[in-house]
Amino acid sequence: MTDLREKGTATRRRVLGDAHVDRSLANQTPADAPFQALITDAAWGHVWARDTISLRERSMMTIALLAGLGNDHELALHLRATRNTGASEADVMEALLHVAIYAGVPRANNAIRIAKETFAAMAQEDTK
Repeated sequence: MTDLREKGTATRRRVLGDAHVDRSLANQTPADAPFQALITDAAWGHVWARDTISLRERSMMTIALLAGLGNDHELALHLRATRNTGASEADVMEALLHVAIYAGVPRANNAIRIAKETFAAMAQEDTK
């Protein structure tokens, strides 16, 4: 494993959690292994691992971008990751207000629905 891969894997685990990364690795096949390597190196090793802004800020930007692009599955994943990044529900809602203005009300409306559902599920999990 290269230094970049190790850095990316550590950052990915810190943000998304061990359970998610372990599932991704367990489900990896020869067909998607190059893609997994790419996102681990580029997204997690090059971008998320930078110390220029906080994980909280990166989380909010990522959530806004995913919401604006309509990437609902990835949006829910990154909403769950707020447990590890320090972004609060209030932070997320502020980011989604920007989505409404800059990417459109329907995208923000959908993202707010997903956020409410995801945060409710997370709260329910916390009570178990």
